[in-house]
Amino acid sequence: MIPAAFEYLRAHTADEAFAFLQQHGAEARVLAGGQSLIPAMRFRLARPAVLVDINSLNDLSYIRVDAKSLAIGAIARDADVERAPWIADRRWSLNPAGDWTAVALAARAAVVVRGKSGNRQVGIDDFLVDSFTTATGEGEMALGVVFPMPDDRTAGSYQKMERKVGDFATAAAAVQVSMNDDGTIRSAGVALSAAGPCAVRVDAAERLLAGQKPGEELIRAASDAAWHRSAPQADLRGSVDYKKHLAGVLVARGLRQALARLGVQA
Repeated sequence: MIPAAFEYLRAHTADEAFAFLQQHGAEARVLAGGQSLIPAMRFRLARPAVLVDINSLNDLSYIRVDAKSLAIGAIARDADVERAPWIADRRWSLNPAGDWTAVALAARAAVVVRGKSGNRQVGIDDFLVDSFTTATGEGEMALGVVFPMPDDRTAGSYQKMERKVGDFATAAAAVQVSMNDDGTIRSAGVALSAAGPCAVRVDAAERLLAGQKPGEELIRAASDAAWHRSAPQADLRGSVDYKKHLAGVLVARGLRQALARLGVQA
């Protein structure tokens, strides 16, 4: 299908993009990668009157690392993130090929949002509101995402089931595990994609894992928690039962891989 008519505005700086959004308010949408927006416009599920293209904003293509965090700008490309020196040496920590929202949940990231009163950080749990809906208000824009820097006793895994490479996930799970010196799990992040209107955190699995020594019984319990948390819709990729089953399987697989990367046998 053909999108409804819209006005196209190319911003050359973040200030200019923000000015466009302030000028046009709720009628404007930001165009970055367009992976979700363009298909929605084609099917007229989204009908913005104005598109603000931010692909020329080099000031938002940054990848910055310091002792406390990894910050990624809103238009940093996956390939650039993958090749960034710190990430290239530690791909176990963050998989740029994965679905970012579930990874961000597992890693407890925050999104930097610019509004009328300046910049603010919004925790990823609060940023994800619903399908195609975030916590950005009218005239606001996301500038980037900040991931807390993991220590050397932290590892992660992203597991995705797809029909073919590059397809949307049939089911996916992101896992991050931090270990104590005594062999117990200090903390865990567990999240699912394609398990509801937006990526979801599996709180029950995180609570089960914290403070425990890894083992198959514990992994099965976390897998069961993921099955219960998953609330997918049936579609051409699979039934509800199939997708819920996958959610549990992928969480278990992710936990085993994350632990193995820390030299821990479960």
